[in-house]
Amino acid sequence: MKILALEQELPGATAEQFQQLGQAEAVRAWELYQQGIIRELYFRQDRAEAVLILECDDVTTAEAVLQTLPLVKAGLIRFELIPLVAYPGFARLFSTG
Repeated sequence: MKILALEQELPGATAEQFQQLGQAEAVRAWELYQQGIIRELYFRQDRAEAVLILECDDVTTAEAVLQTLPLVKAGLIRFELIPLVAYPGFARLFSTG
């Protein structure tokens, strides 16, 4: 299942805290990317927050995986998780049934 994960910075997080954990966060994200869990990784253009596309069995698994990120562990960020399904519109439009 594909899951859209939108980062949200938590109140009280400081730039210094992010800087201290930045390299560890990048290493863990790279590990998850190599495992095929993080399929795509972006930053929003309008603010410095990550947008991830995850491949997991379900939202519960995605939550557990994201809890392994150092910034999440430190309570600096959280993720809003949105489970995705394939667009059904084409089948409705073009089905012959």
